[in-house]
Amino acid sequence: MVYYSYNREKDEIMTKYIDFISADNGGLAMYVGDNKVWSDTIDGVATAIYEYGIASTVFGSSTMDFASEEGFATDMGAMKLWKDALERAGV
Repeated sequence: MVYYSYNREKDEIMTKYIDFISADNGGLAMYVGDNKVWSDTIDGVATAIYEYGIASTVFGSSTMDFASEEGFATDMGAMKLWKDALERAGV
């Protein structure tokens, strides 16, 4: 599923993709506009990437660098999860 929003000022429909990620409770919180999608597995994150797509630029919270403070075993855990999911999704 891809989210759409309507911009009244420009009179156009805008597609929303995953454009922000953060480490959250041992998983990844991925934001699609104002909606949050969460998963703690490679398959779950890959499914979100497949379902919603990713924006041309995806910003990451500083929690991605300090993932051990957000429930990951290491600080690199969140970034590894994201990269593994991108690979699984074929991106």
